[in-house]
Amino acid sequence: MTSNLTTSAPVTGSGEVELAIGGMTCASCANRIERKLNKLDGVTATVNYATEKAKVTYTGEVATDTLVEQVEAAGYTATLPAAPAAESTADSDGEPEGTRSLRHRLIGSALLSVPVIAMAMIPALQFTFWQWISLTLAAPVIVWAAWPFHKAAWANLRHGAATMDTLISIGTIAAFLWSLYALLLGTAGTPGMTHPFTLTIERMAGDGNIYLEVAAGVTTFILAGRYFEARSKRRAGAALRALLELGAKEVAVLREGTEQRIPTDQLAVGDLFVVRPGEKIATDGVIEDGSSAVDASMLTGESVPVEVTPGDSVVGATVNAGGRLVVRATRIGADTQLAQMAKLVEDAQTGKAAAQRLADRISGIFVPIVIALAFGTLAFWLGAGGTASAAFTAAVAVLIIACPCALGLATPTALLVGTGRGAQLGILIKGPEVLESTRRVDTVVLDKTGTVTTGDMSLVDVHLAEGVTRQEVLRLAGALENASEHPIAQAVARGARDEVGELTSVEGFANSEGLGVQGIVDGHAVLAGRTALLEQWSQHLPENLETAKATAEEQGRTAIAVGWDGQARAVLTIADTVKPTSAEAITQLRALGLTPVLLTGDNEAVARTVAAEVGIDRVIAEVLPKDKVDAVAGLQAEGKVVAMVGDGVNDAAALATADLGLAMGTGTDAAIEASDITLVRGDLRAAADAIRLSRRTLGTIKGNLFWAFAYNVSALPLAAAGLLNPMLAGAAMAFSSVFVVSNSLRLRGFRSTAIDTKTTV
Repeated sequence: MTSNLTTSAPVTGSGEVELAIGGMTCASCANRIERKLNKLDGVTATVNYATEKAKVTYTGEVATDTLVEQVEAAGYTATLPAAPAAESTADSDGEPEGTRSLRHRLIGSALLSVPVIAMAMIPALQFTFWQWISLTLAAPVIVWAAWPFHKAAWANLRHGAATMDTLISIGTIAAFLWSLYALLLGTAGTPGMTHPFTLTIERMAGDGNIYLEVAAGVTTFILAGRYFEARSKRRAGAALRALLELGAKEVAVLREGTEQRIPTDQLAVGDLFVVRPGEKIATDGVIEDGSSAVDASMLTGESVPVEVTPGDSVVGATVNAGGRLVVRATRIGADTQLAQMAKLVEDAQTGKAAAQRLADRISGIFVPIVIALAFGTLAFWLGAGGTASAAFTAAVAVLIIACPCALGLATPTALLVGTGRGAQLGILIKGPEVLESTRRVDTVVLDKTGTVTTGDMSLVDVHLAEGVTRQEVLRLAGALENASEHPIAQAVARGARDEVGELTSVEGFANSEGLGVQGIVDGHAVLAGRTALLEQWSQHLPENLETAKATAEEQGRTAIAVGWDGQARAVLTIADTVKPTSAEAITQLRALGLTPVLLTGDNEAVARTVAAEVGIDRVIAEVLPKDKVDAVAGLQAEGKVVAMVGDGVNDAAALATADLGLAMGTGTDAAIEASDITLVRGDLRAAADAIRLSRRTLGTIKGNLFWAFAYNVSALPLAAAGLLNPMLAGAAMAFSSVFVVSNSLRLRGFRSTAIDTKTTV
């Protein structure tokens, strides 16, 4: 069973509950909460830092209050998730309150820090009393802008933990307090004081120097990293919103024989409602009256619209492509197929382990050591008979050189350059968690409709009876089908229009339900549709057309018989066509060491034909949305690391389940939001480019982290020995930051194999 645990009373049995977690600042926070919750008897918890949710599975007795108390005991907050409509407050741009606050702090910090850093580094700007102006500008940065770091450091301290927030807070406060000491009690506050920017290694008292630019600069850089991280994180829940918004908002319900438009959430099981051509079906139901073709491709992956008649079931959010339908509602709300798919996406996202950031793993060991080293340095110099000023200078130098500015920049700068270059090439990477998966991926699962194929029905072949010309068939059949709203008829009309130009009008047009259409075109009585329609008029297919029809149907294609003036004249073949670049894309994916698998809701014959055309050996066909999730999970159970490429709502849950999800930007919002990478172009070759770019970006991040860490470690002994003044420590830190940014900028040279790079640079 599944329980929401909406009360604090103990619940016996088993089930699961989700908690919204607040206050997490890094992946190590999620690990701490997980450990705390798992200490409870009968509780197994998984905390996802990206979605800020805890999924708690319980057996025996448990109460919501107990779970919340455990999370609060770890220093964080926990609540039951709000309803989708009542999710976190956002501004007009859809930006949550927390991200907006970070943005304001970043902007304010940057505006105040730039003059502070300029005055400290450029002696020509050091006018009389410049140091006091620096203090005035830097104080709000250290106190207000850096407040999230101080708050997190205090919370960690109360629970005996240390993170990068701890080091940032201590380093900036130490630099600020030392600057105050130098200004108020040292010689730094005297009129006319200048602050030469020297790179020398020597013992010094330090009470004549201020380090406000270090505290302000570090705060600004780290805030920038946190803000860009928050921007990518806040998209994690957007897949669910996209799915829930996919359905119809209003419905024309029949009450006492008249139509009334009401919101769909007011529908009840058993209500009759009307669906006109082009409208979305409001909820799952059974057709009571009317016949039509229903486009269910976004839910089922079936490329051909499905013919429906009274007694057939229909699914909410699919589109009525033909005539007027009257439907009786059979399932509403959380019971509908759309809502169940949303639950699949939610489960997949919550269960996806958050990638442990390399910087957090490093800081888990590095931070306590640096703090201990700083205090040890202070104690050593005081014990060795050094002056208090010299001892504090060495201790501050340790904190400053260790302050992880470059570590904080390592991920966001590479991510910004890599994702920026990707955006130029039509590749949108959502965050650093994505990159880890690209390195390990060995299998790529490809949806068929809209991914490998165009997703649109097209006229692919015309088979002729003896003595009939192609132009004549297209002119007459195209004109007749042009009068129909049916998607397959429109595919014939488009194909005919492309070859013969403008189509003539039809007279006496009539639609034979479930069979086809008929009418008079240029004086000819034309029939188009199933062979049964032609046989009603004693028009039987000759042997060559029977063979062509059978072959087309074996391949899963749609065959339309055409006849006029008492004889069957042609068979038109309609199919979803393969994109011209798909075969090349499969070759590129294989070159990256990936094994392609075709996964589709379409029938086996269609899938095998498409797979053979593009060079895919393994095919999984005729699967429902849940089966797609199971197929991906099955490959993972075989030890495969799976990338999934898709474009439909039916792919959303599978995209979230896969180790790496890539959505075609020409697809639905739900698929795009559930994925890790979005391919803006409808070109499958972009998937190979995305994996290459992601792997290169990950390599750059790892290189950045190594060098940033190496700079700090190599300079720490000099700082502890009192041979590195805080100004030089700040310069070394700045140099490591410049190195990290320069290394990241190399990603701008990435080239795509899919498009002309001259147009994208």
